[in-house]
Amino acid sequence: MPTLESTSTEALLKRGIALYRESFPNSGEPTIAAAAPGRVNLIGEHTDYNEGFVLPMALSNRETIFVGNSFVDSGLGNLPRARVVSELRPQEPAEFVLRDLSPEGGFSGPAWANYIRGMVAQFLERGVRVPSFDAVIVSEVPLGGGVSSSAALEMACAVFLQEITGLALSAVDRARMGQRVEHVYAGVPSGIMDQFISSAGVAGSALLIDCRTMDTRAIPLDDPDMVIVVVNSNVKHSLADGEYGRRRKACEQAAATMGVASLRDATREQLESCRASGALGAPEDKIYERALHVIEENHRVLEAVKALEERNYTRFGKLMYESHESLRSNYEVSCKEIDILVEIAREVPGVYGSRLTGGGFGGCTVTLVRADSVQSLLKHVELLYLERAGRSPTCFVSQPGAGARPLEIQLA
Repeated sequence: MPTLESTSTEALLKRGIALYRESFPNSGEPTIAAAAPGRVNLIGEHTDYNEGFVLPMALSNRETIFVGNSFVDSGLGNLPRARVVSELRPQEPAEFVLRDLSPEGGFSGPAWANYIRGMVAQFLERGVRVPSFDAVIVSEVPLGGGVSSSAALEMACAVFLQEITGLALSAVDRARMGQRVEHVYAGVPSGIMDQFISSAGVAGSALLIDCRTMDTRAIPLDDPDMVIVVVNSNVKHSLADGEYGRRRKACEQAAATMGVASLRDATREQLESCRASGALGAPEDKIYERALHVIEENHRVLEAVKALEERNYTRFGKLMYESHESLRSNYEVSCKEIDILVEIAREVPGVYGSRLTGGGFGGCTVTLVRADSVQSLLKHVELLYLERAGRSPTCFVSQPGAGARPLEIQLA
């Protein structure tokens, strides 16, 4: 069964220390470490960049860890420098001077290093002196699986940089810096949800986030009889290829047509009125459908919070299915493989709800299931997904975990 085993933070940290020693044998022992989780969004998709509501949770057993050391040496050409190694591609280390990190001129080296450069640039723009550092990255957050591997990398890097510079940042500060990295250095016009939950996650709870005010409320998700299962379709996606941006532009156009600041403020009645008048443009532009998803998804999030607080899992699951159908037919970000995974989950007794999670175009589903039905679900997914989609999935069970934080290194 392609089920990912849980890796504890302690075990992941040990892996990072070993990689650091191997990668930088002449740099002494590592002294600084920081962790940040991936996330799964229970409900509230493509609402964050419309100033709406989302209900994600941090993944307790899917984290990215930065391990390293800082130095007071002169670096390259008397300028501070960074050397960073990823365990995924240790043969392709990144090395760069900690100055003039504007993306306009382009960068050489591995693409993943742009996230590091971008976060360092956020510190430099605040007038913070960032010393030379060596660091390694180890991670259990699946890449391209819709569980925010880039946000986990950004937030772990941010906490690491806080530790070596002494800069105090709130969870919101870190999230906004990470969002800017996505926009400027990765070319993805993302909302702030992924960075926010990775930065501010609460162990044992999902987090209701108001993406306009940044207000949050922890929603307990600690019922031992309920489990969250994440299934990776193993269909890769790229959000920088234009589809994400086109949908965001459609939402902005719909809001402008209705005369509201964002779709957060729009009503179904306003939308229908604009549609009837022809103000939303040609039907093939799908402006109506995109806006309809966002308006109704915001309502679903608030209803889902009530259902969780009342432990009404049947109601919560129904909202998950409604969300998925809207993502499939209105926002059109699902795909055949994801739809198959949701269908398989729906067939299993003990499953309350399942849906696409993340930006879409592949990635993962999230499923709420009774704890005593987990093995049945995993078995069905393994057998039927291969039969119906011709692919093997990867599954893992998770609980709500803590957000980004420094870790204490205890060297053996």
